Amino acid sequence: MTLIKTEHEPKLSQGVKRIQPSGIRRFFDLASSMDNIISLGVGEPDFTTPWNIREASIHSLERGFTAYTANAGLMELREAISDYLHRRFTLSYNPESEIIVTVGASEGIDLALRAIIDPGDEVLIVEPCFVAYAPLVSLMGGLPVSVPVKGDNQFELQASDVADKITERTKAIMLSFPNNPTGAVLSERALKDVAKVVIEHDLIVISDEIYAELSYDTPHASVPNATGMRERTILISGFSKAFAMTGWRVGYITAPEPYASAMLKIHQYAMMCASTMAQYAALEALTNTQDEMEEMIVSYRQRRNYFVKSLREIGLSCHMPGGAFYVFPSIENTGLSSEAFAEKLLMSQKVAVVPGHVFGAGGEGYIRCSYAASMKQLEEAVDRMDHFLKVNDN
Repeated sequence: MTLIKTEHEPKLSQGVKRIQPSGIRRFFDLASSMDNIISLGVGEPDFTTPWNIREASIHSLERGFTAYTANAGLMELREAISDYLHRRFTLSYNPESEIIVTVGASEGIDLALRAIIDPGDEVLIVEPCFVAYAPLVSLMGGLPVSVPVKGDNQFELQASDVADKITERTKAIMLSFPNNPTGAVLSERALKDVAKVVIEHDLIVISDEIYAELSYDTPHASVPNATGMRERTILISGFSKAFAMTGWRVGYITAPEPYASAMLKIHQYAMMCASTMAQYAALEALTNTQDEMEEMIVSYRQRRNYFVKSLREIGLSCHMPGGAFYVFPSIENTGLSSEAFAEKLLMSQKVAVVPGHVFGAGGEGYIRCSYAASMKQLEEAVDRMDHFLKVNDN
């Protein structure tokens, strides 16, 4: 048989060639190849999914529920999501026409952008933020426009920062509070001020609220609750963080019917539906797992308090994050870039963190540390970081 050679690189899309691999994954892969590592790098709960959730999934298999569900997801699950959002955040969405069950919150972000972005549209992205937003906007042909928030201001979003970046081509803004990587939350006052700017310029809001339950000091301010925002907001959430269900890949979108209908068309062709057994697990999570979730939140709060206090004691300036499970300490006083700090810390002390610059503008000079690790691991990580700082200072 004659082999026909072909060049693969020229056949790849220009859009894919332009985007870079995730900076988080690089450090995760590096750490996974080493022994005796303390990993504070990956944004994943250290809890196992509660047993009743796993059991509900197993039971669905035993009953033979292995076929497709409705494209938008099990109606029982959509009704449970509607009830949950109303109970927890006083939001109101119609389960028949305004809720879609997705393959994780990540698919929800992808659907939202695909549904609204035309080539050349500008999308404001509040940074530092989850690493996927800007690359996905670029893949849709849109133009990501950074709206940096500042560490000096506790990484809180200011309405003036948003207004300064709006042009005639601005179509949407992406918000993500509680924030990954900074842990910053959006106060009701700040949300009210930002909403005025958004409404004045008739923008669409994509609000990633996957960490909504992990708000420790103040009630979560959900974007659609602000006056005039529900009808222009696509809300994205899921089960990964609050219910320790990262590997199940199940999330959801809520939006006004025209947006939901558009996203459902894409979901039909791209995914068909989320995993059936994962949907039954999610249904159990929403209906019978409140106590377990509250226990996890209490544990995260305790670990946050310990870790922030400890980092400050060893000489790293660190604001108190109001939510999520990350701290974002400044490493500027070490004289190292965030990339060099993270790499040297990993190689010399075997503590994996993520350099702040991978999260976009405003991230340089910081590192992201997840405190979704055991107290024993956090204590050991602090000891190793303390040693690293002392050696680096000499």
